[in-house]
Amino acid sequence: MAAGPSDGIVDAMRRNPVDIRAMALFLTVAFLAAGALGALQPATRIPGEVIQLTQFGPAVGVGLAALLWPGRVRELLADPVPGRSGRGVLLLVTAPLIIALSVIAYAALTGDAHPTRPGAPLVLIAVAQLIGACGEEIGWRCFLQPLLRTRFGPLAASVTVGMAWGVWHVQVFARHPVYAGAFIMAAVSMSVVMGWALEGARASRLLPAGGFHALINLGMLLFMDEESGAVLPMVLFGASCLAAAGLWTWRSMGRLRSAGASAPAKIPPVMDDVR
Repeated sequence: MAAGPSDGIVDAMRRNPVDIRAMALFLTVAFLAAGALGALQPATRIPGEVIQLTQFGPAVGVGLAALLWPGRVRELLADPVPGRSGRGVLLLVTAPLIIALSVIAYAALTGDAHPTRPGAPLVLIAVAQLIGACGEEIGWRCFLQPLLRTRFGPLAASVTVGMAWGVWHVQVFARHPVYAGAFIMAAVSMSVVMGWALEGARASRLLPAGGFHALINLGMLLFMDEESGAVLPMVLFGASCLAAAGLWTWRSMGRLRSAGASAPAKIPPVMDDVR
């Protein structure tokens, strides 16, 4: 017997309790595991500029959820979100453009913008940053984003994930309030960029999201001074991310409107007046 529309609704209703529990578990473990890994980092003597162990907190959350609900987690990680194909290359290009806009604005305002020489080999940092970024993104963009996407549209899901992602960086709240606010704005904006770019991706979302994240981290490490707690670099970075999110949203919403306008109109059923 063919499945009707009601079967899909019933299936979604059955799955919702699991989704809510999985989301709550993931967020709780992502926060707690990040704190524990951050406390462990000094004992490992791994420089923070190479990789931060806190980045693997979301991966631990996904791993624990997979032990409890393996089928649902496998579905979220493997299946594409309904929608258009992803635009991974354009996403990767967006990262250096955000950094370039931030650096140009910083140079225009201060006259002092130059690359910083890292203390470790750049190749080692780049590889480690990609691994660490993937440790985060398997949770935020590969697990939580598609989980929320089953309930919300792409923009609302991306903003929600971005807020959780920003607050997860609890250390920023020890900085100046303007710094913290700019960081949250940057996190939400980057989440929106990744959300639109990966909407309906037909391949794994992990590498494009991790690559974008790693390029952003490398650019900030080499060209910006935000780690010192300086407010201006973070504000400019946040504004650059917001501009990128605005462009991605404008372009993506335009495509959605065009697709809706070009879709064939549904013909109402003809009512038979013969009794």
